[in-house]
Amino acid sequence: MRKGKPRMLVIGARGFLGHYTIRAAAADFDVIAANRDPQGRPGEVKLDLADGNSVRTAFLETRPDVVILMAAISDIDRCQQFPQEAEEINLRGAVRVADACASHHARLVFASTGAVFDGRTHGYNEESPVSPLSVYGQTKAMAEKSVFALVPSALVVRIALAIGFAGGPEGNAVLDKLKKELTAGKVVAFPVFEQRNPIDAVTFCRCMLDLLKKDAQGIFHIGSQDSITRYDLGCRLAARMGYPGQVVPQHEPTPGRAPRGPDHFLLTDKLRAASMIPIPTCNEVIERCFDGLT
Repeated sequence: MRKGKPRMLVIGARGFLGHYTIRAAAADFDVIAANRDPQGRPGEVKLDLADGNSVRTAFLETRPDVVILMAAISDIDRCQQFPQEAEEINLRGAVRVADACASHHARLVFASTGAVFDGRTHGYNEESPVSPLSVYGQTKAMAEKSVFALVPSALVVRIALAIGFAGGPEGNAVLDKLKKELTAGKVVAFPVFEQRNPIDAVTFCRCMLDLLKKDAQGIFHIGSQDSITRYDLGCRLAARMGYPGQVVPQHEPTPGRAPRGPDHFLLTDKLRAASMIPIPTCNEVIERCFDGLT
């Protein structure tokens, strides 16, 4: 029996949500960051999702009690352009991690997406049948199924859109990119034909870790109470940054891009029943992105 805090392995620790997860989990877990190229950083371990030996070695080195799988190719257009690469990382990589979790009796939390749905219905619960439009959504939907086949007790958390500023210098955050464009005086277009219920990174981590603490299993949706178009969201974020008027509506999809569902509103009734953490509104989500920055 290991003494002290349970050991958590965060795969994809340098990503946007990975960094926030490490910070949020540090109080209750002995957290180890896993990345494809740790570059000799202390406290990090090498783990390449495309290499089964790398996954097995990382598990043998760390002996985790809990594994958070955040790493993925989440660029929807890149997945569409390179489907074999997307399948290798998003599906087979998840299978390798799930198989290692089963062998080491580790709990598994797998981050998934609203893109497993086609977005033609307003409101999806956890029991809604998946119907992905894009390669990205297809690989994540298949990964969910494979994860449960190997680790029936797994926790899968789906999000339609995670927003916030990068928690570290290497974080891939939409708000940092938006602020950079706005401060440069650029006009930014956001689609009026896409609706999402976003969640800020801090609240996402709180909900995920609370579900983990409660030994929750199965699929849970994490998002705001209400949905919003990407255009309205962009307008509110730009105004909050002090750059009103620099966001314009986009009325047609950009040619050549991967298909995106028009309405990914993930219902959170199951989360509300399982957790005492209040589900925020879109306005609250936006404000939480700026907490501590002003």
